[in-house]
Amino acid sequence: MSALTWAVAAVVTDDTGRVLLCRQGRGERRYALPGGRLRPAESPVRAALRDIRAETGWDIDLVDLVGVYHLTGPAGEATPGRVGPLPDVLVHVFRARAAGVQPAADPPPGCRLSWHSPDVLPEAVTPLTRAAVTDAREGRSGVLHDVSRTPGVAAPPATTLWRATDPDGRSGAGQPPEQRGEAADPSLRP
Repeated sequence: MSALTWAVAAVVTDDTGRVLLCRQGRGERRYALPGGRLRPAESPVRAALRDIRAETGWDIDLVDLVGVYHLTGPAGEATPGRVGPLPDVLVHVFRARAAGVQPAADPPPGCRLSWHSPDVLPEAVTPLTRAAVTDAREGRSGVLHDVSRTPGVAAPPATTLWRATDPDGRSGAGQPPEQRGEAADPSLRP
């Protein structure tokens, strides 16, 4: 394993269930979930709220943790303009809702935002985005998932970390809290 970087992202949905994606840079860049890196001594929750607002202009309400995704690349492969291989990235991916009907601020230049149906994502989407949106769409929570940076390279299937049950003992595994008749986790509030 190479150096490890900690990051956050969120599957942000609007009232119609569409997912917010960001396409950064010029040319044929891929769509990705909004997010960013953790700062020193910063919690994943605070980083997600900060990074997503900074990148998109949207304030969000975090609902729960979809999972933790380990993003890896080919061992020892350097990218153009970089000395050495890309670091492995451990990404906390949250389920979130847009707070409001429009962004609270203008996004910075360089991020082209667009809303997409989670069932019909653009073809040019990162492997991490595709895996996390699929897990969120299927209502999974608390998954561990290895994802390859390289499109088309299969990774092991996601592993569910925990299963929630309702008071009658029936499984609510993989359902967002509001579908289980629960409130969103208050620890996800700043």
